[in-house]
Amino acid sequence: MRVVVKVGSAVLTQDNEIALKRMQSLVDFISQLRDKHEVILVSSGAVAGGYTKIQLDRSILANKQALAAIGQPVLMNKYIKKFAQHNIVTAQVLVTAANLNKSDDVKRVKATVETLLKNNVIPIVNENDATATDELEVGDNDQLSAYITKNTDSDILIILSDIDAYYDKDPREHLDAKALKIVNHIKSSELQKAVTPNNLFATGGIVTKLKAAAYLLKADKDVFLASGFDLSDVKSFMLDGIHKGGTLFTTKGWKK
Repeated sequence: MRVVVKVGSAVLTQDNEIALKRMQSLVDFISQLRDKHEVILVSSGAVAGGYTKIQLDRSILANKQALAAIGQPVLMNKYIKKFAQHNIVTAQVLVTAANLNKSDDVKRVKATVETLLKNNVIPIVNENDATATDELEVGDNDQLSAYITKNTDSDILIILSDIDAYYDKDPREHLDAKALKIVNHIKSSELQKAVTPNNLFATGGIVTKLKAAAYLLKADKDVFLASGFDLSDVKSFMLDGIHKGGTLFTTKGWKK
């Protein structure tokens, strides 16, 4: 099975720094996952990585692009060192919305990823924020990971976030909110709500995750949303085949 793992900025950053312990836990999990499956990683954190070197106002596009340019090698260097502990080679794959809107570019991206996977290399995908514009940006890595999942013929997208599941109501406002373990359909009204990121460097929130899930449900692909702070739910689901926590978006029954 081919798996895309997406990790958000809220998980990878803490106090304007890259959260190295959480990154280590992520790398350790991916190393275990890779024993059974092919793995593609879609990682946020480049802008935050740049911010550790120079503090610029990220609300200004040019500054955000500069931070991304500074932060990409910072982020990759940390991944390279941590994956090397497991004797795993990684590769950086930067894409733009323009790449994902052209069939020839999509084929080239897929061919690159295929070649990397065949050679036991983990592709680490991110949007090329340094050159993207408002008109030509994917917008957030939830959507990017959904595009990558579909266009690389992957079977499931795992979203690791500060949001540990999809609830029947906002758990921050309702103490009786219940996590939904399996979701087969997402109401259009849920997709039209305002985006509410919880982290300085995040661009999403639950809405962008629901949009990614809705996109992949149409393509008959599965999505599993779980906490990126505590990986016990995703480990249980992906490594042991036991669905304890987190939400599975699927059009079919789950089969390991």
